[in-house]
Amino acid sequence: MSFFRNAVWFCKGLGEYTQSGYLAAAKHFKPEDLDVNCQGKSYMITGANSGIGKQAALEIAKRGGTIHMVCRNPTAAEEAKTQLMTESKNDDIHVHILDMSEPRDILRFAAEFTQRFSSLNVLVNNAGCMVNTREITEDGLEKNFATNTVGTHMITEALIPALSKAEDPRVIIVSSGGMLTKKLDLSDLQSEKMKPFDGTMVYAQNKRQQIVMAHKYAEKHPKIHFSTMHPGWADTPAVRSSMPEFYEKMKNRLRTVEQGGDTIVWLAVAGDASKEKSGSFFQDRKVTSEHLPLAWTQSKPEEEEQLMGILNDYYQRFSS
Repeated sequence: MSFFRNAVWFCKGLGEYTQSGYLAAAKHFKPEDLDVNCQGKSYMITGANSGIGKQAALEIAKRGGTIHMVCRNPTAAEEAKTQLMTESKNDDIHVHILDMSEPRDILRFAAEFTQRFSSLNVLVNNAGCMVNTREITEDGLEKNFATNTVGTHMITEALIPALSKAEDPRVIIVSSGGMLTKKLDLSDLQSEKMKPFDGTMVYAQNKRQQIVMAHKYAEKHPKIHFSTMHPGWADTPAVRSSMPEFYEKMKNRLRTVEQGGDTIVWLAVAGDASKEKSGSFFQDRKVTSEHLPLAWTQSKPEEEEQLMGILNDYYQRFSS
């Protein structure tokens, strides 16, 4: 089944996730969707100093939005901020230094942000991690799981009060089409049994977890619009460093960062985006299936509840 899923997924990717796939989809885009004035609205983007996160920040800043860049590296963040301000001619850009693998720091940051700023219109959970060796954080969490799953849950739940005060609040989770190869598996969340450790497979499982998380958030917080999305295969620093072999094979077919970030921007600013069902998975501005045909990757309701129970336990643990 794993071989079948991977083969079907790769064929799908060659047709849809590459630059040619984007160009085909873009023929059906409505340009007026992005003809939006974002002044007076605030947008928080994690991992905003490079790649598609930076590109999304630039496009929203060009439209007048207030940008909150959440980044791990202070130097890279300040350099990106300067570039964004210059290119967008928007000075309302703020840098917040935060490691998304550190739950207590995330909760502390969210509390301070909520006290300082009255509301938040859009949260873009873009920061991701694909570490190809098994690393354990100081809190005893496997690094990929800590960043992609626990970190996303921590910041989303902690910022619900700020989002709830805004008009048309939205939360966007940058997932990955790679999750189509994975069924939710709660038996080894810390990848202790995986021999040998495979960061790509762990990442794909984390991204499947994010799909489930978005469903449950949508149920729990009906006044906030939640979405997950796949940016396609884009030429980003993360792809070059984390997947060098894939990059070398596919570099002539990869999407640009502008193309990869397009649906993030659309989900963040377009009026039509929040009219779609909350919790949906998007690709190239359209709701798309979260499962490959005949791949049997659907999870049981009790499994989804169990995942959220585990994440909520982490939230309570790190809140104390």
